[in-house]
Amino acid sequence: MAACLSSTLPRQTIHRRFCLTPKLPSSSTTTYYRRPHRRIIGTSSIAVSARASSAAAAAPGLDADDIRHPLDKQNTLLLKAIPGLNDIGKALLGPVSEQVMVLQNIGSSVLVSENQLPELHQLMIEAAKILNIESPDLYVRQNPVPNAYTLAINGKKPFVVVHTSLVELLTRKELQAVLAHELGHLKCDHGVWLTFANILTTGAYTVPGFGMVAGFLEEQLFRWLRAAELTCDRAALLVVKDPKVVMSVLMKLAGGCPSLADQLNVDAFLEQARSYDKASSNPVGWYIRNAQTRELSHPLPVMRAREVDEWSRSQEYRTLSRKMF
Repeated sequence: MAACLSSTLPRQTIHRRFCLTPKLPSSSTTTYYRRPHRRIIGTSSIAVSARASSAAAAAPGLDADDIRHPLDKQNTLLLKAIPGLNDIGKALLGPVSEQVMVLQNIGSSVLVSENQLPELHQLMIEAAKILNIESPDLYVRQNPVPNAYTLAINGKKPFVVVHTSLVELLTRKELQAVLAHELGHLKCDHGVWLTFANILTTGAYTVPGFGMVAGFLEEQLFRWLRAAELTCDRAALLVVKDPKVVMSVLMKLAGGCPSLADQLNVDAFLEQARSYDKASSNPVGWYIRNAQTRELSHPLPVMRAREVDEWSRSQEYRTLSRKMF
């Protein structure tokens, strides 16, 4: 989960954001939160690290399909049916680009460890253990835009970057929900498609002969991205075990700040989500709602909160919780 809830980045902008449209570190796999903004995707990974993928596949217990949202499953199958998609992405982002992205993200950050910001280190270790995935490296980066994102590159250990402003905005439990959301992308091997979506927003249209292909794929990729975020919100819920914690993160990233944090009300935010459903239930509202979300890389914050609430009360969640804990 990252800085701004749902969005779609314009070329070279950040995946989640709070206000303006900050520049995206062209290296992340996905950002957790961003304000819904037309065509904004966090940065995508260059293909989920083989190490992370194998860890997710081999770990006993929780399986990726246990948490994968039905829309994620459906849209993943549609993307897999497109021949050569993964190969095109790798061809457009080669080893040099990968190295640039790595250095750009870690050159000015602080690496978290047992001896460096140990409290954050422990939050990551705990979340990774619950989700049965190898813990990636965690970096804290000075940035006024609340955000978090993941980078996974072939053959290298993935890492998560968290902005200092996000740390200031959230409680420790909420911050762990963000880390678990980012781990959800690694757990479910989302990197390949996130990489390709990032290519679309960072100049793929300039590649000779690719414009027509990109235009055809764009809507399908954004539809999948929105579904993938719902999957990762489930991962966050499984780790923190409290739907109000996950919904509080979404609420704060939609319209919160440290000075107002103690006045925010999760129940009121959830009621806001229900009112959005009601307002968009007629034909005109349905049309506006679909037009509003079609080019977003994240679902609207209120809709994500509603999805978290509904899954937390489902038999599927209760069964999975008993299995894990």
